[in-house]
Amino acid sequence: MRSTLSGMAATKNRLTVTVDADIAGQVKAVVAQGGASSVSAYVEHAMRCQLAADADFDKLLATMLDETGGPLTPDERAAASRLLPADAAAVRERPVA
Repeated sequence: MRSTLSGMAATKNRLTVTVDADIAGQVKAVVAQGGASSVSAYVEHAMRCQLAADADFDKLLATMLDETGGPLTPDERAAASRLLPADAAAVRERPVA
């Protein structure tokens, strides 16, 4: 985080991110067409949606685990790791709420 901006409804933190050029272009086009008030507003909305989806997923997973015998055993985790693609590692390692 670089700095804090105030004077708005809530204090904002300035972030610097790097994204693929095609994604940046698509977001800028959405803003230019009036689909969002700014790139920052678009990104903040996307982040809020992802945080909500993560929370919903964590609750669903916890419920499913409760209904099916609890968390995975080490052997079950190892079997799942063999079956899941390598780029799913961040999701596999996320703790359950």
